Amino acid sequence: MTTPMMQQYRIIKDKAPDAILFFRLGDFYEMFGEDAEVAAPILQIALTGRDAGEGKRIPMCGVPYHALDNYLSKLVKAGNKVAICEQVEDAKDSKGIVKRDIIRIVSPGTLTESVSERSNHYLASVYYHEQWGLAFLDLSTGEFAIFQTADLDVLLTEVSRINPAELLLPPELLKRPKLWIGYYCTVREQKTFGGQAMRDHFQRQESLFQEFPIAAKAAAGLWNYLLETMPGVDPTHIVEIKTYRSERWMFLDQWTRRNLELTESLRGGSKKGTLLSVLDLTKTAFGGRLLKHWIDKPLLKQVEIEERLKSVEELIADSFFRNDLQKLLSEVYDLERLMGKVSYGTANAKDLLSLTQTLALLPDICMILTSSSFETLKIKVPYLKGLDLFVTKLQNAINPNPPLSLREGNIIKTGYSKEVDELRKIATGGKEWLAQLENAERERTGIRSLKIGYNKVFGYYIEITHANAHLVPSDYQRKQTLSNAERFITPELKEYELKIIGAEEKLKDLEYELLLALREEVRANTKKIIQVAQVLAEIDVFVSLAEVAVRNHYVRPQIKTDGQILITEGRHPVVEEMIEQGGFVPNDTHLSGSQHLALITGPNMAGKSTYMRQVALIVLMAHIGSFVPAKKASITLVDRIFTRVGASDDLTAGQSTFMVEMQEVAHILKYATRNSLIILDEIGRGTATYDGLSIAWAVTEHLVQHPEFNPKTLFATHYHELTQLQDDFSGLFNLHVGVKERGEDIIFLHKILPGRADRSYGIQVARLAGLPQELIQRAKSLLLELESSEPVHTEDAPAKVITQFTLFDVPKTHPLLQEIEKLPLEDMTARQALQYLFDIRERIQSAETM
Repeated sequence: MTTPMMQQYRIIKDKAPDAILFFRLGDFYEMFGEDAEVAAPILQIALTGRDAGEGKRIPMCGVPYHALDNYLSKLVKAGNKVAICEQVEDAKDSKGIVKRDIIRIVSPGTLTESVSERSNHYLASVYYHEQWGLAFLDLSTGEFAIFQTADLDVLLTEVSRINPAELLLPPELLKRPKLWIGYYCTVREQKTFGGQAMRDHFQRQESLFQEFPIAAKAAAGLWNYLLETMPGVDPTHIVEIKTYRSERWMFLDQWTRRNLELTESLRGGSKKGTLLSVLDLTKTAFGGRLLKHWIDKPLLKQVEIEERLKSVEELIADSFFRNDLQKLLSEVYDLERLMGKVSYGTANAKDLLSLTQTLALLPDICMILTSSSFETLKIKVPYLKGLDLFVTKLQNAINPNPPLSLREGNIIKTGYSKEVDELRKIATGGKEWLAQLENAERERTGIRSLKIGYNKVFGYYIEITHANAHLVPSDYQRKQTLSNAERFITPELKEYELKIIGAEEKLKDLEYELLLALREEVRANTKKIIQVAQVLAEIDVFVSLAEVAVRNHYVRPQIKTDGQILITEGRHPVVEEMIEQGGFVPNDTHLSGSQHLALITGPNMAGKSTYMRQVALIVLMAHIGSFVPAKKASITLVDRIFTRVGASDDLTAGQSTFMVEMQEVAHILKYATRNSLIILDEIGRGTATYDGLSIAWAVTEHLVQHPEFNPKTLFATHYHELTQLQDDFSGLFNLHVGVKERGEDIIFLHKILPGRADRSYGIQVARLAGLPQELIQRAKSLLLELESSEPVHTEDAPAKVITQFTLFDVPKTHPLLQEIEKLPLEDMTARQALQYLFDIRERIQSAETM
């Protein structure tokens, strides 16, 4: 027959069949059966077994309860869901098996433990009904936002930007799997994308739900999933739902974010080598997350950009003021995630102490802000006030070095609670009494080796060696016999034992209750504390941007609407940090309404890509409210930044490098406007020469001659034929990268100069890359033959004439085309036309075999 414990386990397991069940037994979370077999190798722990009744054994493994966070994150990040089952009653009060139940189901999107400190961890939901709705939530910080659009591409751009750890979808959307490749998807029934629960929590935002009804459906589906996976939890730290409006923020597609390496590098996806790595000198985790948001979502409104620039400028002006703020901010803990723990009931005394220490810094921060003459920062002071009395209470309540466990005691400071002080005095005073009793008994019995000890089984005892057994008083009661000693108890010792143990247990219980009460008071101040966190995050970002500007000699850009991008001695913010100081060559940029497309030629490695990216990054930095790496910059507002850079494929979607390139170009041409900035680094290099040149030619014409289009464009190409378009279109002008020749060597000057390049120097670059010398010589001879249209010979093949054509060649009309052109199609029957086609095919096949 199955054991009672295993019966309980199976009943609970049936509640979460798709999750690995962490079944709490004492100080361990145990896993059984298939769960254990899946978890053991992932967690790298031993797989053992346990009696399951009827002579059967079941696979088993376990992890210590105090190490939950680490093991939990490993399982979830491996793509598993985990159901956490806890004891829901005190073992002392239970009759038989202790009651247990699932208190939380952790999935990739609901994980709050061991998440990246400076990045968000999103759970997202998508819903569709004539329009697309997106909702996303970071459970650890409380950030909750919705977005609605009629355009699927725009929706996918937003999903890509937030990169959710888990995506909730109704069944019909999962039927389009190619849309969600790379995401962990959870199917939810259609009915879960509705109901009243979410609207009840955010009653004051009903107008938002009416304005964006489809996004509200997505948000409801997300909220219901949260309530199901965290039963009994009231997520009070999620105080509002925000929305992203297209008229306020710039949308950056996944290609632009990737190609410009805004927050993740192309190699390895790390922060190193990104714009974020240059700008992020923030001192707080939530400041770092906010800066990442700003980079991902540049502003579009001039007034808002100027407000940010003014704050940065004020901080640049006073280094002492800036340094004082940095020192205080470096002591700030992550208030957003601390409040998340408070909301979920997982915050311990150390968490509350961290929160207290952070809030205690607010008066000093307010004093610094108030003492300044900077109005943009002074206005933030009122948002940081109002918590003084509450902070004082927390400071008086929590010990400066509390334990991690909520049940160990030593949490509450002496002086905060009279009852705690009395119980603590009894508990500690009792131990002193025991020491006095031990000395007294030694005197009374004459046994110098007599000692008083304690263990959990027998409680307090008096231990006397066998050699002194004849000296034991008659009032001693034998309790335990050891190999070399006897243990005794006296009525007086037993009475005091009950008093001490009772006091210690009561003290732990009372301290636990007081901590829970303090946690509830913190919860009651959630909205205010979240507001404080948001203000401190903004201040931290402004200080970071100011510090970067001072260190790297950035200037304040002029924000205009005149359609011009004028940059004097612009620099790439990331590249210049990677080379020796003073080694970066700055360049100017001038794009305007009359000359809006710069066609850039020159050899590989000369700096074309760096130059174009730096222009895009300078424009983006201006839009987020940052100073920029230049001597001078006047930046017109742009509505979008688009990039088509480098070669990449998408094997998971079955798409070649050229197909991906064409998709990127199609996306740009579909969404760009006359107010957009476009960066094109090669077009058409992934197909045949004539095809590629034709496409590049047509795209260039489209960008430069469309009467209502004319976006500001930087286009780097190796198709030198395109440079002749400068003669046909006034909006296009040629630039090239300067190169100095020294014999067979070339020196890259990295300077952008007017006019076209006369050659690409491909063979010289190949030699620099280390290709064998004999191969280089062969390439040179082939190049000479190709350029002179001479026959190209190989040792094993007859000569073939390869002619270098350009679009300016006028080919002669083929005789077959002339013949077809003269056909009397109107007088031919269908049978005659078909017969003529067969005849043409035979003639072609005959010609091929000749």
